[in-house]
Amino acid sequence: MDLINIKYVVASVVYSLIGIVILLVAFVIVEKLTPENLWKEIVERKNTALAIMASAFMIAIAIIISSAIHG
Repeated sequence: MDLINIKYVVASVVYSLIGIVILLVAFVIVEKLTPENLWKEIVERKNTALAIMASAFMIAIAIIISSAIHG
């Protein structure tokens, strides 16, 4: 009796990596569309509102990606 099916583990890892790549690509696109450098604005200038907006964007995109991957 096989407790862990390796096929499901590999599929889970692959889908996780695909989701992470899509999330990073989406963040780079948003970074290019905004007039200011988001990362510099958040880290150097401590812009809390922009950090909240960026985190909400990432959570929203992550929910969309997970729904698309898992059906």
